[in-house]
Amino acid sequence: MIHAYVFPGQGSQFPGMGKDHYEGNAFARRFFEQANEILGFRLSDIMFNGTEEDLRQTKVTQPAIFLHAVIAYKMIDAATPHMVAGHSLGEFTALVINGTLPFEEALKLVSIRAMAMQKACELNPSAMAAVLALSDDVAEKICAEITSETGEIVVPANYNCPGQLVISGSNAGIDIACERMKAAGAKRAIKLPVGGAFHSPLMAPAREELAEAILSTSFHRPICPVYQNVVAKAVTEPEQIKQNLIDQLTGPVRWTQTIEAMVADGATGFTEVGPGKVLQGLISKINKTIPVESFN
Repeated sequence: MIHAYVFPGQGSQFPGMGKDHYEGNAFARRFFEQANEILGFRLSDIMFNGTEEDLRQTKVTQPAIFLHAVIAYKMIDAATPHMVAGHSLGEFTALVINGTLPFEEALKLVSIRAMAMQKACELNPSAMAAVLALSDDVAEKICAEITSETGEIVVPANYNCPGQLVISGSNAGIDIACERMKAAGAKRAIKLPVGGAFHSPLMAPAREELAEAILSTSFHRPICPVYQNVVAKAVTEPEQIKQNLIDQLTGPVRWTQTIEAMVADGATGFTEVGPGKVLQGLISKINKTIPVESFN
């Protein structure tokens, strides 16, 4: 039996997240308080008592989801993982679980990433949109045509599952793309309530800032492979893990391809650990036969 653990990214947050762990377990409380100290503000208070709007701020969302997922994993009696993966931000959680990064260092990188992405969003107002029931090939072609014809950046950002692609780009580019995707047969093409164009060239300023922090951080050889978003295959070499983590900010999350690679490499079951059940739903659509559960 080869069991895979996967960890969610931005969008899985909810008010009250992690409060049950904090109130019910002294071990979890220590993690929360350690995170508050590292970040310099009481993230736990926002997680437990903040509104949806409070939690939607990138500088809050990313550390909150990361912290919740790490603590949730520590709360289950998990065997040593055979393989791990994370969706976008979730890749940092995966790297803690497989021993590539200590919790403290990973949290610092997550905070730097979140702040840098928020600044990039403010610098280049931009957007993302979900495209449903259109083939990836057609969507990719439309994105390339819009960029070529108008100079507006539009790129595939998240290959979430068959029939669900998220695109990313300038506000004008996304508006054009939504109309063209629907005209090409998409069931829906709708803008998402996010701060900007994640996983696109518009995140280049954030990539530079994150790269500096990652390159100055020691990464260890992991106890099991991480299947990284930008390459959708098993990686164990620390320097390659670093580069893929940097490339992820401006490159697409190949989630469909990642899950397919894990199954091809022998995964017999998946557990999503962290807030929500988004990944459980996606994996069930990517592979209808493999067992998948969630724990939060």
